[in-house]
Amino acid sequence: MSKYEPPLTVTPRILALVAEISELVGLLAAHPDSGLTPQLRRGNRIRTIQASLAIENNTLSVEQVTALLDGKRVLGLPREIQEVRNAFVTYDAMANWRPGSQDDLLAAHGMLMQGLIDDAGHFRKGGVGIYRGVRLLHMAPPASRVATLVQGLLHWLVKNDWHPLIISCVFHYEFEFIHPFADGNGRMGRLWQTLLLSRWRPVLAYLPVETVIREQQEAYYLALAAADQSGEATPFVEYMLQALLQALSEAVGSDQVGDQVTDQVARLLNVLPIGISLKANELMDRLGLSHRPTFSKNYLKPAIAMGLIEMTDPHSARSPRQQYRRVAK
Repeated sequence: MSKYEPPLTVTPRILALVAEISELVGLLAAHPDSGLTPQLRRGNRIRTIQASLAIENNTLSVEQVTALLDGKRVLGLPREIQEVRNAFVTYDAMANWRPGSQDDLLAAHGMLMQGLIDDAGHFRKGGVGIYRGVRLLHMAPPASRVATLVQGLLHWLVKNDWHPLIISCVFHYEFEFIHPFADGNGRMGRLWQTLLLSRWRPVLAYLPVETVIREQQEAYYLALAAADQSGEATPFVEYMLQALLQALSEAVGSDQVGDQVTDQVARLLNVLPIGISLKANELMDRLGLSHRPTFSKNYLKPAIAMGLIEMTDPHSARSPRQQYRRVAK
């Protein structure tokens, strides 16, 4: 078997996103109890599954999914109810799987698609394309090549030494490109990326990044298409890292993580000496950040709320000339 090497250009944007995500993951990992209570785990898992299935046109709401888990009767299509039940069984079993194992990959698909398709847990035997309406977005490789391509991808997964964040995104794209199953490829790709991320940092097993993808569903498909057109995973990796960063920013910025912003405020103060005024983009450059919502929520707003930084033009908060300066204390 020839060596499988997914094509990728590691751009400055990818490196910046990896750095920001790693920082936020570090904050979560430093305070594991704040984000991993049983209630929060369950709530995030419900949101993850509901969003991942909604991307595949399942119409059940978060409230209905919650009711199903509580053993209550829910009015809905039998197939959609089965999808939810399968997904929870599958995610609960995730900790036992080896990311590079083809047997575990097939077993996971068998659980996820049980009772939904005839060949659950088996590679497809026919051709398949990805459509949006009547528009063909991607024609997958022929069925005769699927087993070899999956084997090569899993071998690459185990042997390469890229950063785990990049590996998980590349795998997600390459998996969708191969499209190894007759159905369930999207939810399997997202599931396996979560598995990969959880092996790097266990806290990510319960990060509901699928909710971000659901909100940006068109961008998700456009990123897949852009990667197809460019012949490498780069556009999709950039998109997925951005989605992960947004999901983490929401988690770190929520009440789940309390006073963790203190370290970030200290970093902001370190790059803004007393007597100097800088614009938001200049502060972000000094911090090595590229995601404006993360900077605003976790750095700038807390510092202003603490009375440590102030706006040079407080009466026009959105002014393009707005700058920020240290408050001398």
